[in-house]
Amino acid sequence: MGSGMKIWFVLLTTIFVINFRPFLVMVKGEPQVPCLFIFGDSLFDNGNNNNLITTAKANYSPYGIDFPDGPTGRFTNGKNSADFLAELLGFDKFIEPFATVKGVDIFRGVNYASGAAGIRDESGIHLGDRISLNRQLRNHKVTISHMSILLGNKTLTMDYLSKCIYIVGMGNNDYINNYLMPQFYPSSHLYNPEKFATILMQQYSKQLKTLYRYGARKVAVFGVGSLGCIPAELAMYGTKDTICVDSINSAVQKFADKFKPMIDDFNNNLPNTNFIYINVTSIAIGDPAQIGLTNLVEPCCEISSVIAKGQCLKGGGACSDRASHYFWDGFHPTEIPNKVTAVRAYTALLPTDAYPFDISHLAASTLALNKIGQSGAELM
Repeated sequence: MGSGMKIWFVLLTTIFVINFRPFLVMVKGEPQVPCLFIFGDSLFDNGNNNNLITTAKANYSPYGIDFPDGPTGRFTNGKNSADFLAELLGFDKFIEPFATVKGVDIFRGVNYASGAAGIRDESGIHLGDRISLNRQLRNHKVTISHMSILLGNKTLTMDYLSKCIYIVGMGNNDYINNYLMPQFYPSSHLYNPEKFATILMQQYSKQLKTLYRYGARKVAVFGVGSLGCIPAELAMYGTKDTICVDSINSAVQKFADKFKPMIDDFNNNLPNTNFIYINVTSIAIGDPAQIGLTNLVEPCCEISSVIAKGQCLKGGGACSDRASHYFWDGFHPTEIPNKVTAVRAYTALLPTDAYPFDISHLAASTLALNKIGQSGAELM
């Protein structure tokens, strides 16, 4: 078969999969959605920071000690939440990072997440390069252009994208590596916690509307965690008679309180779309001991105190009882909490886990789409 015929064969096969996917799902056990796009920070990053000039990277031991391929750039000992969600949605392989994905593999989805990245472009800059949400959106625009070229049809591309799931998890670094670091960033000097949360959500809302204009119609927005309870913040600020740094959690909660109104606004005012909110704070509620997590404070790996402070020491040791540790390093959970987050995001255990419904219902949802280009999508 000549090279020209091979290209046409790939394109025809791709178009067949797009148009007849419902049949394939029933017959061959295909994924619940055709593709999964991932935007976020180090909680979702699976290798995009590996070749950046930054200390925010995890492509070295002991990261990945329990991952089949070893250290890959995931900021944990094994799989991250995005990996587990891909499995729950029926994908037989993890979604590849933008840094390495090639060719027709983009039709399965792309992971754009980057350690230390934030909603604000400057967040995390003291650590080096990172791919902010604005840059991740630009990378997604590149992906869409490539898809349109391969399909030779922009409208077909946008119709395909409308069936995919998008997960977005941002905001943690706008606090950890911005607002809570007055020695590097002016934000806490310029704004009180309520004002900063308002400005941050306004920017986030604009970015998510940009994602909508790029064709996203099924979007799961992950909230921020209880950042006052992570080991790095406890080591930096200390506590008196409380388990966590209450002032940090109070500041972050002002931002968290704005997620549901934003979701309501999107669903009420953006045509033919479903946005949902995943409340990671709610998911963290419960008795960790029931799933074997008894050490909720100490990081499992040996922590670096100089370069990449709070992350695992390069080549350092790791605890043997990883199944009992909630935290892998000073910032990130071990594989077990990552799995719990994904499972409860996919199938909510409590009514407060997801709003207005969980990812399993998002995947099954159907949208009354006419022509995508007529309902707000920006054709590339």
